[in-house]
Amino acid sequence: MPKPIICLLAGGQSSEHEVSLISATNVAAAISREKYDVLTIAIDKEGTWHWFADGKFAEDTNDPCRVHVAPGGVVVFPMRLDGRAVLAAPDGSQAPMPFDVMFPVLHGKNGEDGTVQGLAELLGCPCVGCRMTSSAICMDKGFTKQILEHEGILTAPWMQVQHGEAFPATSEVVARLGLPLFVKPANAGSSVGVIKVKRAEDLEPALREAFQYDYKVLLEKAMVGREIECAVMGNDSPFCPTPGEIIPKAEFYSYEAKYIMEDGAVVVAPTRLEPEAEARVRELAVRIYRILGCRGFARIDFFLLSDGTFVLNELNTIPGFTQISMYPKLMIAAGISYPEIVDRLIQLSLE
Repeated sequence: MPKPIICLLAGGQSSEHEVSLISATNVAAAISREKYDVLTIAIDKEGTWHWFADGKFAEDTNDPCRVHVAPGGVVVFPMRLDGRAVLAAPDGSQAPMPFDVMFPVLHGKNGEDGTVQGLAELLGCPCVGCRMTSSAICMDKGFTKQILEHEGILTAPWMQVQHGEAFPATSEVVARLGLPLFVKPANAGSSVGVIKVKRAEDLEPALREAFQYDYKVLLEKAMVGREIECAVMGNDSPFCPTPGEIIPKAEFYSYEAKYIMEDGAVVVAPTRLEPEAEARVRELAVRIYRILGCRGFARIDFFLLSDGTFVLNELNTIPGFTQISMYPKLMIAAGISYPEIVDRLIQLSLE
């Protein structure tokens, strides 16, 4: 029986391009070549797909400031041919290459937001992770909040501004959300474009900066509490192991604290919670996963307030897979090896 062929996607056009290349490098190394064949594709910042026959799609992968798509590679595009998903070279230099599963390790825009997932559906190809609709909803922090609040899930108090609308009066924002507060693009991850506003006069510049990344921007009350992160895996029967905790040493858990600073945060995986609190947050994470229609995997982040309340921070449908990323750390702590995580995700997509 022929081995399933995995089309692994890395890079992409989002502001998280570099993080994706690092995550995908780890995932590519973990895929069992005894069970699967792999087509490695790096998508550059202009959106062009490059196939690398030797699988070496990125360089300087140990440095998030320098990592980049490797030179060379055959330009290809995905299409459906004779009932199968294939990669074809527009110049005919490469015969169409069929594949059975699409594995996007793409963070942010044009990767985590339902676009690639929709492409997989058009190609009639299983795709690792959430489907198109849930991916799109979970990527948009505003839509996520609206749906979950309707279901009684607590989120940080917030306001939303769309491009073309007048900025809300600073006095109104401060009255509703207080100071400090956070300004963040609605459709970005890895804390890209997130700004902590401590003074009223800094609000408008922060909004202008956040609009560089998205057409819609959220303003959120700064929550004071422990940052608890849950890894969830599964389709019809999702499970959530013991959660982890982020202890930022910087002002907050920014992009720089996550990937650039050597001492930006302490990642505790798993963390210590009272048994009742741990059971509650694990159950809450699975409930949110189900409400939003997630499949495959997701990381769900909370604030644990001093009164014991868990407040949703955000949800990531393609969480990081770098060496310091919480999702694989939590699964490994639960006894699931890195290669086994990857294998399970592929099997869940085929399921």
